Amino acid sequence: MGRVQGKVAFVTGAARGQGRSHAVRLAEEGADIIAVDLCQDIESIKYSLSTPEDLKETVRLVEERGRRIVAERADVREPAQLNAALDRGVAELGGLDIVVAQAGIAGMQGEPQLQAWCDVIGTNLVGVINAIHAAMPRLGEGASIIATGSTAALMITRPMDQAGKDPGGAAYVVAKQALSQYVHELATNLAPRRIRANVVHPTNVDTPMLQSEPMYRSFRRDLENPTREDAELAFPAQQAMPIPYVEPSDISNAVLFLASDEARYVTGMQLRVDAGGYLKWYDYRS
Repeated sequence: MGRVQGKVAFVTGAARGQGRSHAVRLAEEGADIIAVDLCQDIESIKYSLSTPEDLKETVRLVEERGRRIVAERADVREPAQLNAALDRGVAELGGLDIVVAQAGIAGMQGEPQLQAWCDVIGTNLVGVINAIHAAMPRLGEGASIIATGSTAALMITRPMDQAGKDPGGAAYVVAKQALSQYVHELATNLAPRRIRANVVHPTNVDTPMLQSEPMYRSFRRDLENPTREDAELAFPAQQAMPIPYVEPSDISNAVLFLASDEARYVTGMQLRVDAGGYLKWYDYRS
């Protein structure tokens, strides 16, 4: 028996990166998957997002593990699209037990700047809430909601001399901070119903979001055209352990734990998978 055997998981941002990793890891442990992703670029975001072919690859990988999957293109900024995907998925797979609301984008150097702010807030905060709200009427006792935050939400990052220079980049931190508070309050209100809600906070994760030109520029502002090699010299600054990033599977293992009955009494948790990044900012009492 797998750790989530017979359960159905709804995963947003499932076409590649962390979302694909979570879908596949849950499938390995017995879950069927409802997978959604936008599968197209957003004009204000200056790196390529997932494609329909990426989502097809997620389907292949889940099915290769012997599990069923319903995959739909859907924009988390549009509740009607999420509800339609869930209607089909629940009808075909028979229920809903796990929500992994993880679709997210990074808006550094986004243009137009204010549109980048709107797109990041709309995806990383409103989109996560949309996914959770679409799922909630379908959840029963024992269900688990897991949102993807960021160690960036837990750091002190407000240099006033940078205010207004990169709204898309700032929106990432704002969205993740607000999401953390939202899930805390959600967990409090769902606890009497025995539905759990937690946030996983990754540090740098080796995904296409991290391995992108805007992210390289964010880490190496001293260089005009930084390469991956240049950025990887700076990536370890985020962690206390001397590593540049963690792997998607490291986050997926945390998601699996929170989704499983092993975590049946774990709720309201802000779970950091950050190689000690938080330790660089706060003492043990924080």
